[in-house]
Amino acid sequence: MQDPADEFAALAREVAERAQAAGLPIATAESLTTGGISNALGAAPGASEWFRGGVIAYSESVKRDVLGVEADSVNSAQCARELAGGVARLLDAGAAVAVTGVGGPEPEGDEPAGSVYAAVTVQGDVRDVHFRFDGDPAQVVHQTVRAALELLRDALPPA
Repeated sequence: MQDPADEFAALAREVAERAQAAGLPIATAESLTTGGISNALGAAPGASEWFRGGVIAYSESVKRDVLGVEADSVNSAQCARELAGGVARLLDAGAAVAVTGVGGPEPEGDEPAGSVYAAVTVQGDVRDVHFRFDGDPAQVVHQTVRAALELLRDALPPA
């Protein structure tokens, strides 16, 4: 599989252009993507000027203890919103994207494999999306990285 930083370079460039034009530092909170979004953003032009970094919150304790998640379920829209807000506060970012969900291959509780929650916050305004992706765990992660980058790009003001 191709490195997400290479495959998603065009999307990351668009995020970079918009973040720089708006003067918005960016952060990420990633669960099932385990750094894939940050990898793509960190390879984008001028990342040192606008990319604050990310938190890989794979375990529930990191979600709760580091990023302040209070949602009953870590596989929920509320959790994604709280992850985005938590990482934005922690890393002093004007915008953040967060993802959580079930990569598979098995479901978790009531959530089927491929159920992914994403949220983006820009200057305190939060929007969340629920995706249902098909495929094996690697394919779900891949689709999630793309969707998160698109969600972040679309939430930022045009350059």
